[in-house]
Amino acid sequence: MKLILICDDVADNSFLLQTILSAESCQIEIVDSGAGALTFIETNPCPPDLLILDVMMPRMNGFEVVQNIRQSTKFEFLPILLVTGFAEDDTQKALDIKIDGFIQKPIDPDAVITQVQTILKRNS
Repeated sequence: MKLILICDDVADNSFLLQTILSAESCQIEIVDSGAGALTFIETNPCPPDLLILDVMMPRMNGFEVVQNIRQSTKFEFLPILLVTGFAEDDTQKALDIKIDGFIQKPIDPDAVITQVQTILKRNS
């Protein structure tokens, strides 16, 4: 069973993503901070098959979390989807940090499912 880690500081957003992905036969774990995501990834015996990561979070934003993950040789290839309300021009910054895709807010459930399925199949 695939493990998806959702990281968002807004519980409603995490719940929405969890609900959308509930039909995908995946194990879903939720953390509410960038530090929480890094701790989960480093301490869990099996790293997640996919990290769905909000960009705008206090203390450590999504870009910083991605940079931390990509600096680790152990987790540098972890698939990451960024959730963003940024305009397309603002997401150009993320293209420099190696991610696997974007989920634009407001969240389109069909787009989320399509991206998640594509990433999980590609990394099977």
